[in-house]
Amino acid sequence: MYIIRRVYKVKPRVAREAATLVAKIGHMYHEAGRRSEVTTYFNGTTLPGERDIVYMEWTDEVLQSPYGRGEPALPGGAELSARLRELTEDSWIEFFELMTPEKMVDLD
Repeated sequence: MYIIRRVYKVKPRVAREAATLVAKIGHMYHEAGRRSEVTTYFNGTTLPGERDIVYMEWTDEVLQSPYGRGEPALPGGAELSARLRELTEDSWIEFFELMTPEKMVDLD
């Protein structure tokens, strides 16, 4: 099991708007059966830490590209993604392997 996190560094003072777009995109992928439930979180300017960051996070059994699977584009997805790109300065993706009981080693 893996945790996948998309990170968006957005322009100043647009984190909430960008997080709204990210949440809508994540919901579309979930509703289409292409992702597990997506969690979206952000830091605008009111919390300690790095500002103007938006995160989209979900889990999956395997790491796979969303491209080239022969699935059609999601209706409305291109428009939301275009709006998000206008607000984004940089983005990247992070992958983490989730520790599960069957992966644990015997320490005795």
